[in-house]
Amino acid sequence: MQVLKGTGSTLMFKPVVVASGLLLLAAASGCSLVEDRSERYVNATEGKPLELPETADDSRFSQTMPIRDVQPADASKMYPSDIPRPPDMTSDILDENYVIEELDGRLWLLVNDVPGRIWPAVNSYLSERGLGVGFDSPQLGILQTELANFSKRARNLVELSDNPSAGEQKVVLQVRMAPGVRRKTTEVQVRRLDVEDQPDELIPWTGVSDPSEQALELQRRLLSDLGDFLRAREETKSFSRAASGMVSDPLVRLISENDEAVAIRMELDYGRSWAEVSRALTDSGIPVVDLNRSEGWFHVDFRTEDERDPGWFSWFSDKDAPQHTHTVSLSQQSDAIVISAEDVPGYTGSRTTPDLLEQLFDYLY
Repeated sequence: MQVLKGTGSTLMFKPVVVASGLLLLAAASGCSLVEDRSERYVNATEGKPLELPETADDSRFSQTMPIRDVQPADASKMYPSDIPRPPDMTSDILDENYVIEELDGRLWLLVNDVPGRIWPAVNSYLSERGLGVGFDSPQLGILQTELANFSKRARNLVELSDNPSAGEQKVVLQVRMAPGVRRKTTEVQVRRLDVEDQPDELIPWTGVSDPSEQALELQRRLLSDLGDFLRAREETKSFSRAASGMVSDPLVRLISENDEAVAIRMELDYGRSWAEVSRALTDSGIPVVDLNRSEGWFHVDFRTEDERDPGWFSWFSDKDAPQHTHTVSLSQQSDAIVISAEDVPGYTGSRTTPDLLEQLFDYLY
């Protein structure tokens, strides 16, 4: 029988059309045909632990891929309705806000605030501890108390005995505040002075040096107590206009020529300058290869991270050790310390000596 042209292919094509339509429909409605299991594990209950036979050796069984314990209360919040609050990072900052630092027999409390705000707070501290202020000089940043012998709280603070006597040693306290090396900081020092009687004037701060170990331990305890007091009063700080005159010229200056840093000048003694430069190198992440305090130099590695990266060779060797690329030097000039830097011969890196001085200055001041 003769078949019309094209009728055979049409009949064979019908099942293909039907199958294609079903596949298109399934793809369009895939969300309803395929189960969404993305949240199933959130509500899953914990299975029973594996029970081993009594004759089995427990030491030979362990988790190949340990999974940390998750509390149900936490697991229920895997898909919260609102964005969780970030952790309070200021608590760690405030804990480090009042730090007692020590160098060459000197102790001071470093406070991240200007002297004008610390001055009235220290006055309140002395009053709270039973010490009246006999003399003060906001310009010099010195507070000197009246005799501590006549207040029980003050006697305990300065470590006098509980049984006062007429012939006992008379004691006053001095507190000295000064702008810190770093910007917008204050350094607070405190010391006990033994006197013959109530002083009739302010005793010069430079009148006592080389404190004993016992005196340093008392200073450390007083500064710790003062730091706790200031921390508790952070929200109630006032400002002293008189003490604002205490602010002097910066102790750290960047010296530039033709818009390039050539040196850093520090109005500090050598020991303090060395300690501050060492801290700045550590804080800025510049590796120190070698150092010599008596000769006044640091050998540092000032290469970039890319220059330190050995590349593909790191798969076959340890991490590239620090290399001496620059020398940071300290020298005494008149009444200040000058920090200079130079690169070693043959250094071909991208970082220059002015870059090193500018980065140090950012961490010094």
